[in-house]
Amino acid sequence: MNSADLPSRKGARIYCIGIKGTGMSALAELLQHAGFRVSGSDREEVFYTDDILRALGIPYFESFDPLHLPEDAELVVYSAAYSPHSNPELAEAQRRGLPLLKYTDALGAYSAGFDASGIAGVHGKTTTTAMAGTLIRGAGLPAQILAGSAVGAFGGRSTLTLGNTYFVAETCEYRRHFLAFHPRRIVLTSVEPDHQDYYPSYESIRDAFLEYGRKLPPSGQLIYCADDPGASEVAKILEQEAEGTERHFIPYGFNASGPFRIQSYRVAHEQAQMFLAGFKEPLSLRIPGRHSALNAAGALALTDALVKAEDPRGWQQVQWEGARRSLAAFSGSKRRMEILGERGGILFMDDYGHHPTAVRSTLAGLKDFYPQRRLVVSFMSHTYSRTASLLDDFASCFEKADITVLHKIYPSARETSSFGISGETLFARTKAHQDGVYYVAEPLDARSLLRSLLRPGDLFITMGAGDNWKLGQALFTETPEGSP
Repeated sequence: MNSADLPSRKGARIYCIGIKGTGMSALAELLQHAGFRVSGSDREEVFYTDDILRALGIPYFESFDPLHLPEDAELVVYSAAYSPHSNPELAEAQRRGLPLLKYTDALGAYSAGFDASGIAGVHGKTTTTAMAGTLIRGAGLPAQILAGSAVGAFGGRSTLTLGNTYFVAETCEYRRHFLAFHPRRIVLTSVEPDHQDYYPSYESIRDAFLEYGRKLPPSGQLIYCADDPGASEVAKILEQEAEGTERHFIPYGFNASGPFRIQSYRVAHEQAQMFLAGFKEPLSLRIPGRHSALNAAGALALTDALVKAEDPRGWQQVQWEGARRSLAAFSGSKRRMEILGERGGILFMDDYGHHPTAVRSTLAGLKDFYPQRRLVVSFMSHTYSRTASLLDDFASCFEKADITVLHKIYPSARETSSFGISGETLFARTKAHQDGVYYVAEPLDARSLLRSLLRPGDLFITMGAGDNWKLGQALFTETPEGSP
Protein backbone atom coordinates (compact mmCIF):
# COMPACT_ATOMS: atom_id res chain seq x y z
CA MET A 1 0.00 0.00 0.00
CA ASN A 2 1.06 3.59 -0.53
CA SER A 3 2.78 4.86 2.61
CA ALA A 4 2.81 8.57 3.32
CA ASP A 5 3.46 11.38 5.75
CA LEU A 6 0.91 13.80 7.12
CA PRO A 7 -0.10 16.51 4.63
CA SER A 8 1.99 19.65 4.87
CA ARG A 9 -0.97 21.87 4.05
CA LYS A 10 -3.20 22.91 6.94
CA GLY A 11 -6.82 22.45 6.06
CA ALA A 12 -6.09 19.24 4.15
CA ARG A 13 -8.79 16.53 4.34
CA ILE A 14 -7.85 13.40 6.33
CA TYR A 15 -10.26 10.46 6.36
CA CYS A 16 -10.06 7.94 9.24
CA ILE A 17 -11.32 4.37 8.79
CA GLY A 18 -12.17 2.92 12.21
CA ILE A 19 -12.53 6.36 13.74
CA LYS A 20 -14.37 5.20 16.87
CA GLY A 21 -11.37 3.29 18.22
CA THR A 22 -9.82 4.81 21.33
CA GLY A 23 -6.51 5.59 19.65
CA MET A 24 -8.00 6.62 16.32
CA SER A 25 -10.56 9.00 17.83
CA ALA A 26 -7.81 10.54 19.96
CA LEU A 27 -5.58 11.02 16.92
CA ALA A 28 -8.53 12.50 15.00
CA GLU A 29 -8.93 15.06 17.77
CA LEU A 30 -5.25 15.99 17.66
CA LEU A 31 -5.28 16.24 13.87
CA GLN A 32 -8.32 18.50 14.02
CA HIS A 33 -6.56 20.66 16.60
CA ALA A 34 -3.56 20.85 14.24
CA GLY A 35 -5.78 22.39 11.57
CA PHE A 36 -6.71 19.43 9.39
CA ARG A 37 -10.26 18.70 8.24
CA VAL A 38 -11.07 15.28 9.69
CA SER A 39 -13.91 12.86 8.98
CA GLY A 40 -14.22 9.10 8.98
CA SER A 41 -16.22 5.93 9.35
CA ASP A 42 -16.76 2.97 11.64
CA ARG A 43 -19.29 0.31 12.58
CA GLU A 44 -22.77 1.13 13.81
CA GLU A 45 -22.01 -0.25 17.29
CA VAL A 46 -22.06 2.48 19.95
CA PHE A 47 -18.74 3.32 21.65
CA TYR A 48 -17.97 5.88 24.33
CA THR A 49 -16.07 7.77 21.64
CA ASP A 50 -19.31 8.57 19.80
CA ASP A 51 -20.03 11.35 22.27
CA ILE A 52 -16.47 12.68 21.97
CA LEU A 53 -16.55 12.80 18.17
CA ARG A 54 -19.95 14.50 18.17
CA ALA A 55 -18.75 17.07 20.73
CA LEU A 56 -15.75 17.81 18.51
CA GLY A 57 -17.95 18.18 15.45
CA ILE A 58 -16.03 15.49 13.57
CA PRO A 59 -18.44 13.89 11.04
CA TYR A 60 -18.41 10.13 10.49
CA PHE A 61 -20.41 7.39 8.82
CA GLU A 62 -21.59 4.30 10.69
CA SER A 63 -20.93 1.91 7.83
CA PHE A 64 -18.22 1.28 5.26
CA ASP A 65 -19.00 2.30 1.69
CA PRO A 66 -16.63 3.42 -1.10
CA LEU A 67 -18.96 6.36 -1.74
CA HIS A 68 -18.11 7.75 1.72
CA LEU A 69 -14.52 8.47 0.73
CA PRO A 70 -14.26 12.25 0.16
CA GLU A 71 -13.25 13.36 -3.32
CA ASP A 72 -10.79 15.82 -1.78
CA ALA A 73 -9.18 13.37 0.67
CA GLU A 74 -5.41 13.87 0.80
CA LEU A 75 -4.68 11.09 3.28
CA VAL A 76 -6.49 8.01 4.58
CA VAL A 77 -5.62 6.76 8.06
CA TYR A 78 -6.88 3.29 8.90
CA SER A 79 -7.10 0.97 11.88
CA ALA A 80 -4.88 -2.12 11.80
CA ALA A 81 -8.10 -4.14 12.17
CA TYR A 82 -8.87 -3.47 8.48
CA SER A 83 -7.28 -4.27 5.14
CA PRO A 84 -8.26 -3.68 1.50
CA HIS A 85 -9.49 -7.29 1.45
CA SER A 86 -11.96 -6.70 4.30
CA ASN A 87 -12.83 -3.00 4.03
CA PRO A 88 -14.40 -1.53 0.86
CA GLU A 89 -13.38 2.04 1.73
CA LEU A 90 -9.75 1.07 2.13
CA ALA A 91 -9.93 -0.90 -1.14
CA GLU A 92 -11.33 2.21 -2.87
CA ALA A 93 -8.61 4.41 -1.39
CA GLN A 94 -5.99 2.00 -2.69
CA ARG A 95 -7.67 1.91 -6.11
CA ARG A 96 -7.58 5.72 -6.27
CA GLY A 97 -3.91 5.76 -5.30
CA LEU A 98 -4.52 7.87 -2.19
CA PRO A 99 -1.73 8.09 0.39
CA LEU A 100 -2.41 5.61 3.23
CA LEU A 101 -1.18 5.42 6.80
CA LYS A 102 -1.92 2.78 9.41
CA TYR A 103 -2.94 4.37 12.73
CA THR A 104 0.39 3.64 14.43
CA ASP A 105 2.31 5.06 11.47
CA ALA A 106 0.12 8.18 11.49
CA LEU A 107 0.80 8.59 15.21
CA GLY A 108 4.50 8.26 14.48
CA ALA A 109 4.31 10.85 11.73
CA TYR A 110 2.47 13.19 14.08
CA SER A 111 5.11 12.73 16.79
CA ALA A 112 7.86 13.83 14.38
CA GLY A 113 6.62 17.41 14.66
CA PHE A 114 7.21 17.64 18.42
CA ASP A 115 9.69 17.11 21.20
CA ALA A 116 8.12 13.69 21.74
CA SER A 117 8.18 11.19 24.62
CA GLY A 118 6.90 7.63 24.31
CA ILE A 119 5.64 5.61 27.26
CA ALA A 120 6.04 1.87 26.74
CA GLY A 121 5.89 -1.41 28.62
CA VAL A 122 3.99 -4.66 28.84
CA HIS A 123 1.81 -3.16 31.57
CA GLY A 124 1.46 0.15 33.38
CA LYS A 125 1.81 2.37 30.33
CA THR A 126 -1.78 3.68 30.22
CA THR A 127 -1.82 4.74 33.88
CA THR A 128 1.70 6.16 33.64
CA THR A 129 0.67 8.21 30.59
CA ALA A 130 -2.46 9.45 32.34
CA MET A 131 -0.45 10.38 35.44
CA ALA A 132 2.17 12.12 33.31
CA GLY A 133 -0.54 14.21 31.65
CA THR A 134 -1.96 15.09 35.05
CA LEU A 135 1.46 16.17 36.38
CA ILE A 136 2.30 18.05 33.17
CA ARG A 137 -0.92 20.04 33.41
CA GLY A 138 -0.24 20.78 37.08
CA ALA A 139 3.23 22.02 36.12
CA GLY A 140 1.80 24.23 33.36
CA LEU A 141 3.85 22.77 30.50
CA PRO A 142 2.90 23.31 26.81
CA ALA A 143 2.26 19.69 25.87
CA GLN A 144 -0.17 17.32 24.20
CA ILE A 145 -0.86 13.91 25.73
CA LEU A 146 -2.41 10.79 24.21
CA ALA A 147 -3.30 7.87 26.49
CA GLY A 148 -4.64 4.44 25.58
CA SER A 149 -7.86 4.90 27.51
CA ALA A 150 -10.29 7.61 28.55
CA VAL A 151 -9.00 9.55 31.55
CA GLY A 152 -11.25 11.32 34.02
CA ALA A 153 -8.68 14.08 34.51
CA PHE A 154 -8.72 14.64 30.72
CA GLY A 155 -12.46 15.30 30.75
CA GLY A 156 -13.27 11.68 29.94
CA ARG A 157 -11.14 11.75 26.77
CA SER A 158 -7.88 10.06 25.83
CA THR A 159 -6.20 13.33 24.88
CA LEU A 160 -5.14 16.45 26.70
CA THR A 161 -4.03 19.53 24.75
CA LEU A 162 -2.06 22.14 26.68
CA GLY A 163 0.25 23.51 23.99
CA ASN A 164 2.34 22.58 20.99
CA THR A 165 5.90 22.03 22.23
CA TYR A 166 5.88 18.56 23.77
CA PHE A 167 4.01 15.40 22.86
CA VAL A 168 3.64 12.49 25.29
CA ALA A 169 2.00 9.32 24.00
CA GLU A 170 1.39 5.75 25.05
CA THR A 171 3.22 3.57 22.52
CA CYS A 172 2.41 -0.09 21.87
CA GLU A 173 4.88 -2.95 21.56
CA TYR A 174 2.55 -5.32 19.68
CA ARG A 175 3.97 -6.09 16.23
CA ARG A 176 6.61 -3.44 16.96
CA HIS A 177 4.08 -0.68 16.39
CA PHE A 178 6.11 1.70 18.57
CA LEU A 179 8.94 1.75 16.03
CA ALA A 180 6.96 4.30 13.99
CA PHE A 181 7.22 6.78 16.90
CA HIS A 182 9.97 9.43 17.08
CA PRO A 183 10.93 9.66 20.76
CA ARG A 184 13.37 12.02 22.39
CA ARG A 185 12.53 10.28 25.67
CA ILE A 186 11.16 6.85 26.50
CA VAL A 187 9.58 5.76 29.77
CA LEU A 188 9.94 1.98 30.08
CA THR A 189 7.62 0.47 32.70
CA SER A 190 8.07 -3.27 32.20
CA VAL A 191 9.40 -5.94 29.86
CA GLU A 192 8.30 -9.55 30.19
CA PRO A 193 6.70 -12.27 28.05
CA ASP A 194 3.41 -11.26 26.40
CA HIS A 195 1.74 -11.29 22.97
CA GLN A 196 2.96 -14.85 22.51
CA ASP A 197 1.34 -15.01 19.06
CA TYR A 198 3.96 -12.52 17.89
CA TYR A 199 6.74 -12.79 20.49
CA PRO A 200 7.27 -16.51 21.20
CA SER A 201 9.98 -15.92 23.82
CA TYR A 202 11.11 -13.36 26.37
CA GLU A 203 14.16 -12.63 24.25
CA SER A 204 12.01 -11.77 21.24
CA ILE A 205 9.92 -9.19 23.09
CA ARG A 206 12.99 -7.85 24.91
CA ASP A 207 14.71 -7.32 21.58
CA ALA A 208 11.73 -5.32 20.32
CA PHE A 209 12.09 -2.94 23.26
CA LEU A 210 15.83 -2.72 22.59
CA GLU A 211 15.04 -1.76 19.01
CA TYR A 212 12.70 0.94 20.27
CA GLY A 213 15.31 2.25 22.71
CA ARG A 214 17.84 2.51 19.89
CA LYS A 215 15.56 5.08 18.22
CA LEU A 216 16.51 7.59 20.91
CA PRO A 217 18.85 10.34 19.70
CA PRO A 218 22.39 10.50 21.15
CA SER A 219 21.18 13.04 23.72
CA GLY A 220 17.93 11.20 24.46
CA GLN A 221 16.71 9.90 27.80
CA LEU A 222 15.58 6.42 28.84
CA ILE A 223 13.53 6.54 32.03
CA TYR A 224 13.09 2.98 33.29
CA CYS A 225 11.60 1.06 36.20
CA ALA A 226 14.48 -0.33 38.28
CA ASP A 227 12.07 -2.73 40.01
CA ASP A 228 11.30 -4.52 36.75
CA PRO A 229 13.99 -7.04 35.72
CA GLY A 230 13.18 -6.81 32.02
CA ALA A 231 13.17 -3.01 31.92
CA SER A 232 16.45 -2.98 33.87
CA GLU A 233 18.03 -5.46 31.46
CA VAL A 234 17.00 -3.38 28.45
CA ALA A 235 18.40 -0.26 30.11
CA LYS A 236 21.69 -1.99 30.94
CA ILE A 237 22.20 -3.21 27.36
CA LEU A 238 21.34 0.18 25.89
CA GLU A 239 23.60 1.96 28.36
CA GLN A 240 26.52 -0.24 27.36
CA GLU A 241 25.81 0.50 23.70
CA ALA A 242 25.55 4.24 24.39
CA GLU A 243 28.95 4.58 26.02
CA GLY A 244 30.58 7.74 24.77
CA THR A 245 27.27 9.46 23.93
CA GLU A 246 25.24 11.96 25.96
CA ARG A 247 22.28 9.61 26.31
CA HIS A 248 20.87 9.63 29.86
CA PHE A 249 19.51 6.66 31.79
CA ILE A 250 17.18 7.56 34.63
CA PRO A 251 15.95 4.80 36.99
CA TYR A 252 12.85 5.04 39.15
CA GLY A 253 11.27 2.82 41.77
CA PHE A 254 11.90 1.23 45.14
CA ASN A 255 15.19 -0.28 43.92
CA ALA A 256 16.38 2.76 41.99
CA SER A 257 19.30 5.02 42.72
CA GLY A 258 19.00 8.76 42.33
CA PRO A 259 16.18 11.26 42.83
CA PHE A 260 13.33 8.97 41.76
CA ARG A 261 13.99 6.25 44.31
CA ILE A 262 10.85 5.61 46.37
CA GLN A 263 12.14 5.85 49.93
CA SER A 264 8.87 5.08 51.65
CA TYR A 265 5.33 4.08 50.79
CA ARG A 266 2.43 3.72 53.19
CA VAL A 267 -1.33 3.37 53.01
CA ALA A 268 -3.86 4.74 55.48
CA HIS A 269 -7.56 5.57 55.19
CA GLU A 270 -7.74 4.50 51.52
CA GLN A 271 -4.94 6.86 50.50
CA ALA A 272 -1.27 6.24 49.76
CA GLN A 273 1.66 8.51 50.48
CA MET A 274 5.20 8.15 49.18
CA PHE A 275 8.49 10.01 49.50
CA LEU A 276 11.02 10.22 46.67
CA ALA A 277 14.72 10.68 47.37
CA GLY A 278 15.08 13.87 45.36
CA PHE A 279 12.01 15.71 46.69
CA LYS A 280 11.27 17.06 50.16
CA GLU A 281 7.48 16.91 50.09
CA PRO A 282 5.53 13.64 49.82
CA LEU A 283 3.24 12.65 46.96
CA SER A 284 -0.28 11.43 47.67
CA LEU A 285 -2.24 8.90 45.60
CA ARG A 286 -5.91 7.97 45.59
CA ILE A 287 -5.42 4.77 43.60
CA PRO A 288 -4.21 1.51 45.18
CA GLY A 289 -1.01 -0.44 44.92
CA ARG A 290 2.76 -0.28 44.94
CA HIS A 291 2.56 -0.63 41.16
CA SER A 292 0.62 2.66 41.12
CA ALA A 293 3.43 4.24 43.13
CA LEU A 294 5.91 2.99 40.52
CA ASN A 295 3.79 4.45 37.72
CA ALA A 296 3.64 7.77 39.55
CA ALA A 297 7.41 7.82 40.02
CA GLY A 298 7.93 7.15 36.30
CA ALA A 299 5.44 9.87 35.36
CA LEU A 300 7.18 12.33 37.69
CA ALA A 301 10.59 11.47 36.22
CA LEU A 302 9.28 12.28 32.74
CA THR A 303 7.62 15.49 33.93
CA ASP A 304 10.87 16.48 35.64
CA ALA A 305 12.72 16.00 32.34
CA LEU A 306 10.20 18.22 30.52
CA VAL A 307 10.33 20.88 33.25
CA LYS A 308 14.12 21.04 32.82
CA ALA A 309 13.85 21.04 29.03
CA GLU A 310 11.56 24.05 29.32
CA ASP A 311 13.73 25.82 31.92
CA PRO A 312 17.18 24.46 32.96
CA ARG A 313 16.65 25.98 36.41
CA GLY A 314 14.13 23.22 37.05
CA TRP A 315 10.98 23.26 39.13
CA GLN A 316 9.48 26.51 40.32
CA GLN A 317 7.59 26.16 43.60
CA VAL A 318 4.26 27.01 42.01
CA GLN A 319 4.83 24.29 39.39
CA TRP A 320 5.72 21.71 42.01
CA GLU A 321 2.69 22.48 44.16
CA GLY A 322 0.44 22.38 41.10
CA ALA A 323 1.82 18.99 40.07
CA ARG A 324 1.41 17.56 43.59
CA ARG A 325 -2.19 18.75 43.82
CA SER A 326 -3.01 17.32 40.40
CA LEU A 327 -1.55 13.91 41.23
CA ALA A 328 -3.34 13.80 44.59
CA ALA A 329 -6.64 14.29 42.75
CA PHE A 330 -5.89 11.69 40.05
CA SER A 331 -8.64 9.05 39.99
CA GLY A 332 -7.39 6.69 37.28
CA SER A 333 -8.57 6.01 33.76
CA LYS A 334 -11.29 3.99 32.13
CA ARG A 335 -10.99 0.26 32.90
CA ARG A 336 -7.94 0.84 35.12
CA MET A 337 -9.21 0.16 38.66
CA GLU A 338 -12.27 2.12 37.60
CA ILE A 339 -14.83 2.50 40.39
CA LEU A 340 -18.35 1.92 39.06
CA GLY A 341 -19.92 2.83 42.39
CA GLU A 342 -21.17 1.33 45.64
CA ARG A 343 -24.53 -0.36 46.06
CA GLY A 344 -25.86 -2.45 48.90
CA GLY A 345 -22.56 -1.91 50.70
CA ILE A 346 -20.69 -3.56 47.81
CA LEU A 347 -17.98 -1.59 46.00
CA PHE A 348 -17.99 -2.39 42.26
CA MET A 349 -14.84 -1.92 40.19
CA ASP A 350 -13.50 -2.84 36.74
CA ASP A 351 -9.92 -3.28 35.56
CA TYR A 352 -8.27 -4.10 32.24
CA GLY A 353 -5.44 -6.12 33.83
CA HIS A 354 -4.98 -9.26 31.71
CA HIS A 355 -1.38 -10.29 32.40
CA PRO A 356 -0.69 -12.31 35.58
CA THR A 357 1.83 -9.76 36.85
CA ALA A 358 -0.73 -6.97 36.48
CA VAL A 359 -3.49 -9.07 38.08
CA ARG A 360 -1.32 -10.01 41.05
CA SER A 361 -0.11 -6.45 41.73
CA THR A 362 -3.59 -4.97 41.31
CA LEU A 363 -5.19 -7.42 43.75
CA ALA A 364 -2.38 -6.89 46.27
CA GLY A 365 -2.89 -3.13 46.02
CA LEU A 366 -6.63 -3.47 46.54
CA LYS A 367 -6.10 -5.60 49.64
CA ASP A 368 -3.81 -2.93 51.09
CA PHE A 369 -6.27 -0.15 50.33
CA TYR A 370 -9.39 -1.99 51.46
CA PRO A 371 -8.23 -4.38 54.21
CA GLN A 372 -11.72 -4.72 55.72
CA ARG A 373 -13.38 -5.82 52.48
CA ARG A 374 -13.60 -9.32 51.04
CA LEU A 375 -12.15 -9.32 47.53
CA VAL A 376 -14.37 -11.04 44.94
CA VAL A 377 -12.92 -11.29 41.43
CA SER A 378 -14.36 -12.13 38.03
CA PHE A 379 -11.56 -12.87 35.55
CA MET A 380 -11.70 -13.56 31.83
CA SER A 381 -8.38 -14.55 30.29
CA HIS A 382 -7.54 -12.98 26.92
CA THR A 383 -6.10 -15.09 24.06
CA TYR A 384 -5.34 -18.79 24.06
CA SER A 385 -1.64 -18.22 23.38
CA ARG A 386 -1.12 -15.97 26.40
CA THR A 387 -3.11 -18.29 28.69
CA ALA A 388 -1.22 -21.40 27.53
CA SER A 389 2.20 -19.77 27.81
CA LEU A 390 1.58 -18.24 31.26
CA LEU A 391 -0.79 -20.87 32.67
CA ASP A 392 1.03 -21.46 35.96
CA ASP A 393 1.45 -17.72 36.53
CA PHE A 394 -2.26 -17.16 35.89
CA ALA A 395 -3.24 -20.02 38.20
CA SER A 396 -1.34 -18.50 41.12
CA CYS A 397 -2.03 -14.79 40.56
CA PHE A 398 -5.40 -14.69 42.39
CA GLU A 399 -3.99 -15.52 45.82
CA LYS A 400 -5.16 -12.21 47.33
CA ALA A 401 -8.77 -12.85 46.24
CA ASP A 402 -11.24 -14.33 48.71
CA ILE A 403 -13.46 -15.57 45.88
CA THR A 404 -12.50 -15.99 42.22
CA VAL A 405 -14.95 -16.62 39.38
CA LEU A 406 -13.31 -17.65 36.11
CA HIS A 407 -14.85 -17.65 32.63
CA LYS A 408 -14.12 -18.99 29.17
CA ILE A 409 -11.10 -17.60 27.36
CA TYR A 410 -11.81 -14.49 25.32
CA PRO A 411 -10.35 -15.30 21.89
CA SER A 412 -8.55 -13.07 19.45
CA ALA A 413 -9.35 -12.85 15.76
CA ARG A 414 -5.62 -13.09 15.07
CA GLU A 415 -5.36 -16.60 16.62
CA THR A 416 -5.96 -19.74 14.61
CA SER A 417 -5.38 -22.29 17.39
CA SER A 418 -6.70 -22.87 20.91
CA PHE A 419 -3.34 -24.44 21.89
CA GLY A 420 -5.29 -27.25 23.54
CA ILE A 421 -6.38 -24.96 26.36
CA SER A 422 -9.72 -23.64 27.63
CA GLY A 423 -11.21 -21.73 30.52
CA GLU A 424 -11.76 -25.06 32.28
CA THR A 425 -8.01 -25.73 32.08
CA LEU A 426 -7.25 -22.51 33.94
CA PHE A 427 -10.03 -23.26 36.43
CA ALA A 428 -8.63 -26.70 37.27
CA ARG A 429 -5.11 -25.35 37.68
CA THR A 430 -6.27 -22.41 39.84
CA LYS A 431 -8.29 -24.68 42.15
CA ALA A 432 -5.06 -26.45 43.03
CA HIS A 433 -3.71 -23.18 44.45
CA GLN A 434 -6.64 -21.89 46.51
CA ASP A 435 -10.19 -22.40 47.68
CA GLY A 436 -13.19 -20.31 46.71
CA VAL A 437 -12.71 -20.71 42.96
CA TYR A 438 -15.73 -21.07 40.63
CA TYR A 439 -16.20 -21.45 36.89
CA VAL A 440 -19.04 -20.07 34.76
CA ALA A 441 -18.20 -20.02 31.05
CA GLU A 442 -20.39 -17.08 30.02
CA PRO A 443 -19.83 -14.04 32.27
CA LEU A 444 -23.46 -12.89 32.39
CA ASP A 445 -24.51 -16.40 33.43
CA ALA A 446 -22.59 -15.86 36.68
CA ARG A 447 -25.05 -13.27 37.98
CA SER A 448 -27.11 -15.68 40.10
CA LEU A 449 -23.98 -17.28 41.58
CA LEU A 450 -22.49 -13.92 42.50
CA ARG A 451 -25.74 -12.60 43.94
CA SER A 452 -25.63 -15.58 46.33
CA LEU A 453 -21.95 -15.00 47.20
CA LEU A 454 -21.73 -11.20 47.52
CA ARG A 455 -22.51 -9.49 50.80
CA PRO A 456 -22.28 -5.97 52.22
CA GLY A 457 -18.70 -4.83 52.69
CA ASP A 458 -17.34 -6.75 49.70
CA LEU A 459 -15.30 -5.36 46.83
CA PHE A 460 -16.29 -6.94 43.51
CA ILE A 461 -13.98 -6.39 40.54
CA THR A 462 -14.13 -7.61 36.95
CA MET A 463 -10.67 -8.06 35.42
CA GLY A 464 -9.37 -8.87 31.95
CA ALA A 465 -9.36 -7.66 28.36
CA GLY A 466 -12.49 -9.64 27.48
CA ASP A 467 -16.12 -8.63 27.85
CA ASN A 468 -16.79 -9.73 31.44
CA TRP A 469 -16.97 -6.03 32.32
CA LYS A 470 -20.62 -6.45 31.29
CA LEU A 471 -21.08 -8.72 34.32
CA GLY A 472 -19.96 -5.98 36.69
CA GLN A 473 -22.17 -3.42 35.00
CA ALA A 474 -25.16 -5.78 35.22
CA LEU A 475 -24.64 -6.63 38.89
CA PHE A 476 -24.12 -2.98 39.79
CA THR A 477 -27.32 -1.98 37.97
CA GLU A 478 -29.35 -4.84 39.42
CA THR A 479 -28.21 -4.38 43.05
CA PRO A 480 -30.68 -2.25 45.02
CA GLU A 481 -29.23 0.80 46.73
CA GLY A 482 -30.04 -0.46 50.21
CA SER A 483 -29.13 -4.14 49.97
CA PRO A 484 -26.97 -6.53 47.98
